[in-house]
Amino acid sequence: MANILGIDVGGTGIKAALVDTDAGSLVSDKRRIDTPNPSTPKNVAATVKQLVAEFDYSGPVGCCFPTVVIDGKATTAGNIDEAWRNTQIDAVFSHATGLAFIVLNDADAAGIAEMRFGAGVGLLGMVIMITIGTGLGSGVFYDGQLIPNIELGRMPGKNGEPIEFYAGNRARTADNLSWDEWGQRFNYFLERVARVLSPDHLIIGGGASKEFAQYEHAIKVPTTIHVAKFRNDAGIIGAAVAAGQRESQ
Repeated sequence: MANILGIDVGGTGIKAALVDTDAGSLVSDKRRIDTPNPSTPKNVAATVKQLVAEFDYSGPVGCCFPTVVIDGKATTAGNIDEAWRNTQIDAVFSHATGLAFIVLNDADAAGIAEMRFGAGVGLLGMVIMITIGTGLGSGVFYDGQLIPNIELGRMPGKNGEPIEFYAGNRARTADNLSWDEWGQRFNYFLERVARVLSPDHLIIGGGASKEFAQYEHAIKVPTTIHVAKFRNDAGIIGAAVAAGQRESQ
């Protein structure tokens, strides 16, 4: 059994737990600290250091992050401070904690967890994991193989802004929308995803997935939909699994 620390850096909160990467389950309590404001590299690194210190842990850390991540570097700054753009995330966190960090996109990590242990087990063809958080994340898989950093939430929406500003969970709360009203916006997003990528399966995850029954009737896309197994834990689990894979290579 390999227990690896997984950390999920989000737009509103940073969460961590120890993960049994053979079973895909948390083996510790989950700890959470609000994402600092402003969410600059210095501030987020201090929060990550604080979280790591709450665990008796000295191995590699899997970390998922709400940007495009290429070779451990943030190349965008979607739902986090603009100062992260072109910042080497793994180096910043390693310097703060003294531990080796393996960093990947947050929705990609969530998708890894679901494809290996959750709702995506055995699914072939085009499978897209949609995470409903502050914005809208997406993890895209073809026959089980991850196609990294596909940010469908950044597609232009009705007003030209990223569509996640219109159909993400932050928009639901900011605009005081009912689940029905927001479900229609979310369906607008899914219709465009389906039109562009023709997925065989959609997996709906993130915090709002636990309320799927409240807006399921508004979803009209002709695609098989699955509710994620791990919900808010998927990023932590997938990041830890990715770190374990890197260590074993």
